[in-house]
Amino acid sequence: MSIRGVTLRIVVFSLLAIFILLPFAQTVLLSVTLTLPRDGYETGSLTLLNFIEVFKRPDLRASIGNSLTYVSLNIVLCLAAGLPAAYAFARYRFTGDRHMLFALLAFRLTPPVVLSLPVFFLFAHFGLINNPVGIALVHCAFNLPIAIWILESFISAVPREYDETCFIDGHSTPSFFFRRLIPAIAPGIGVTVFFCFIFSWVEVVLARILTVTAGKPITMAINALYGFQTDIGLVMAMTVVSLIPGLAMIWFVRNHIARGFVIRT
Repeated sequence: MSIRGVTLRIVVFSLLAIFILLPFAQTVLLSVTLTLPRDGYETGSLTLLNFIEVFKRPDLRASIGNSLTYVSLNIVLCLAAGLPAAYAFARYRFTGDRHMLFALLAFRLTPPVVLSLPVFFLFAHFGLINNPVGIALVHCAFNLPIAIWILESFISAVPREYDETCFIDGHSTPSFFFRRLIPAIAPGIGVTVFFCFIFSWVEVVLARILTVTAGKPITMAINALYGFQTDIGLVMAMTVVSLIPGLAMIWFVRNHIARGFVIRT
């Protein structure tokens, strides 16, 4: 490649990086800036008081805990239900198996707002309103098709002879799943965890419907901070806090995601 081509790529990627990182840099800067006077500090002061306020306020602390709770439950439920289902789709052939898989994916394409009213009445009947468990269950229903689709593709990449060899060696079905299959498709599980986490963490519509008076997630807490006199510094501090789990998830599963896409191609 010529020097001119290399220079052009560097310029393009630099502009792209600036375009992506500039809003994030502005968010971080505003999060350490007082936009409303507090504790004797004047507006415009650089301080960590916004982050201190986030963890001092019980409602904001509760919203962070609620989000972590239902996202974790969502991931556990998606893996617990998705792994056996994906194994069945990958290893067995039955009438309508492909159609069933496509139907699951078609359900995932349904806009959540279409099902908001039935979901509200159903979960209200079972007492799951204002409860992180209710949000986890409904998010699992929407994320499970994606989990099955991803896991099925990775299990299909493992030869059937691998299963037979493990059973011949004396492994039971639970032993095979936990000691052989899961390590073999670890990249696929990493990709699944990543997408289930992201889809659940940023979802707003169903979380708003299922949290009327309590149990609000972090997305609703950020929205509630807007008012007649909005403390933008506090809003940005809460936004930065909400980004930390997602960035940590990307960091921990980055190798699995990279390996996963290599295997799938």
